[in-house]
Amino acid sequence: MDRFVGLIGLGYWGKNILRNLYELGVLHTACDFSHEVIEERKRSFPEVSYTTDFNDLLSNSEIKAIAIATPAVTHYELAKKALLAGKDVFVEKPMTTSVKEGEELVKIAEEKNKIIMVGHILQYHPAVTKLKELISQGLIGEIIYIYSHRVNVGKIRTDENVWWSLAPHDVSLILMLTEKMPKRIYYQGLSYITKGIDDIALASLEFENGIRGHIFVGWWHPYKEQKLVVIGSKGMLIFDDTTEEKLFLYPHKVEWNNGIPVAKKEEMRVIPVEKKEPLKEELLHFIECVKERKSPRTDVYEGLRVLKVLEKIMSDG
Repeated sequence: MDRFVGLIGLGYWGKNILRNLYELGVLHTACDFSHEVIEERKRSFPEVSYTTDFNDLLSNSEIKAIAIATPAVTHYELAKKALLAGKDVFVEKPMTTSVKEGEELVKIAEEKNKIIMVGHILQYHPAVTKLKELISQGLIGEIIYIYSHRVNVGKIRTDENVWWSLAPHDVSLILMLTEKMPKRIYYQGLSYITKGIDDIALASLEFENGIRGHIFVGWWHPYKEQKLVVIGSKGMLIFDDTTEEKLFLYPHKVEWNNGIPVAKKEEMRVIPVEKKEPLKEELLHFIECVKERKSPRTDVYEGLRVLKVLEKIMSDG
């Protein structure tokens, strides 16, 4: 079971998955509906087998798993076909574009005893792994507040709004860190470029255990920022994916002087993290799960929880 993965979608992000699956030696066949895209990929990876027909992946008995890197609106249909054909599935975020579709994929995966792993890539980032480890060890005490900013002058979509396009990463991280679902969600979206498609979005989340958080995403912003800040009772951790050193500890604390709170600032420390490509780590995890028949860290149930937050925000907002 060496080359056992089929890939559909070779565009904006799919080309990175293509490279990694090829380097890992597990790519069997790559599929895209565009002849032009395939010709472009052939220039970099001429040894790969290509097709424009998704059925070629479904009908090939040597292909045990399928990776889906197509637009979000196609995820449900393609993942469903793959599951019904007896394949395990890796699907990029969001898993589907509705909770109803996600619940159906859960049902099919359970009935067919197949794996679905969702591409919430930041859970496989070495800095996030270290951040989670340090929080579990009590380095910053109890979590009080989490916020995430993911903004840039980036790829502007017209088939999905910025909340569904960018926020799944941050929702996934916050749910992972809190280990809870939010009890209340508030959302505000602003549409400037394409009518009815939010370009900027801000959401606030409240949890039963008292943790609060917010997520700010936008693809119409003057500079790039990809930052997760976790504020605890004994210090603060920052994951900044735009800097060379990815993880920082600010051991600031509050001291009380005659009943008056005084901020005691401490020197910032860089936390060393392993230099590994998150996408490769993510795909290695998927390969391991397929071979060993174990549930992924970002499995279909985690994907469904993220969908429930994404959809609830839009319906309540």
